[in-house]
Amino acid sequence: MDNNRLNLNQIALGETLPNWSIESIFEEEKIPKVEDYLGKSLLLLFFSLGCPGCVGRAVPYANRVVYENGEQINVIGIHTNFEGIDFKHERFEKAKKELFIRFPFYKDFNYDTTFLNYGAGGTPHWILMDENGNVKYSIFGSDPNNALLRLDLKIQELLNN
Repeated sequence: MDNNRLNLNQIALGETLPNWSIESIFEEEKIPKVEDYLGKSLLLLFFSLGCPGCVGRAVPYANRVVYENGEQINVIGIHTNFEGIDFKHERFEKAKKELFIRFPFYKDFNYDTTFLNYGAGGTPHWILMDENGNVKYSIFGSDPNNALLRLDLKIQELLNN
């Protein structure tokens, strides 16, 4: 597992998404690789349970994407915590149930390795990948009239091509 926390912003629009460094939260989950999602678009959400915008807007939006477009796009979450606070397993279980999380999610290695390596701007941060594994869009935020509206347009553009 790569624990390089100094090789910042390894992603570029139009380029292949590099592998992430994530850990399983739930025992039954195996850790996927980026190439596991080739052939179908992917929406990646960096979020934190300690982030009000993530819990109140980003997770519900990601759930909506799964519900409305799950046949055409995969959605996964990476719980990141750049403050270095470890969340207990029970908190993840509770959030999964209370927020009705419909997508698989994992913990970022060493709290924020992938977050930093992908050049995320904070939480929530979104990365949209096409079916060939190329980064199509990257945006920070959960404002429905800004970030989520733009993200929605990019997803529809990608799915309708």
